[in-house]
Amino acid sequence: MKLIGAELLKLRTTNTWWVFALIAVPLWAITLFFNYFQTSFLLDPDQFGGTVPENDPALEAVSDVVFLAANLYTNGQLFGLLIVMLLGVIVVTNEFFHQTATTTFLTSPHRTAVIVAKLVAASIIGVLFWVITTAANLVVTPLILNGLDVGAQLDQGGVWEAIGLNGLAYLLWAIFGVGFGVLIRSQMGATVAAIIFYFAGFIGAALFFSTFANRFGDWINNLQVLVPSLASQLMVSGTTLPGNPPQWVGAVVLIGYAVVTGVVGTLIVRKRDIS
Repeated sequence: MKLIGAELLKLRTTNTWWVFALIAVPLWAITLFFNYFQTSFLLDPDQFGGTVPENDPALEAVSDVVFLAANLYTNGQLFGLLIVMLLGVIVVTNEFFHQTATTTFLTSPHRTAVIVAKLVAASIIGVLFWVITTAANLVVTPLILNGLDVGAQLDQGGVWEAIGLNGLAYLLWAIFGVGFGVLIRSQMGATVAAIIFYFAGFIGAALFFSTFANRFGDWINNLQVLVPSLASQLMVSGTTLPGNPPQWVGAVVLIGYAVVTGVVGTLIVRKRDIS
């Protein structure tokens, strides 16, 4: 517990955490605006002068009120997961950036305990961000949904499942951040690599799978869940989407990545020269 407290103290005594917190607020507001517009359009496209094609299972699924409600109650995930991952990176790379790594491992010679403390501290940060954003979403989303005459949807199990799995996603992405920090000691290098890794899942993976699906069949699209950032989106869908596995599959995939990241990170720290 002392090691975990020490890791949290290190983070609190730097300016980084509140800089990220200040960045998170406008990003949450921006995504809320776009999610509100998307929800309004899908519930009533006529008011925007648009039309929704009929007999399209995928479009019908994303137009379902439970899916839309889950999307609003997990608002901010896109950038929130990125922020907690970067904070996880900093939990490790700060030691090398400020040249305190040697002191840390001399004071606590059991390296496994140190890296476990960093993983736990990063997980706490991830859960804290989830709690804050979820609290804000629980205040704002009922107002939006009631204004659109569909009700708060808080009696729907799919909504609460999405909220809970969103918390798990925040925790796991914080662990990924620690893994990046262990693999790449440079704070700038690890940060850039983490950002590329995260957004490549949205852009690169979409292009990759669409290309191969056209060539080999739609079954290829089911493999998108293997991409961490896409698995996170699947977890908070609220409903099962056509052509996609259930939400729990996304959770299993992320847990697998987190376990591998944690184990590999611990082994690297135990073997690597930290001087």
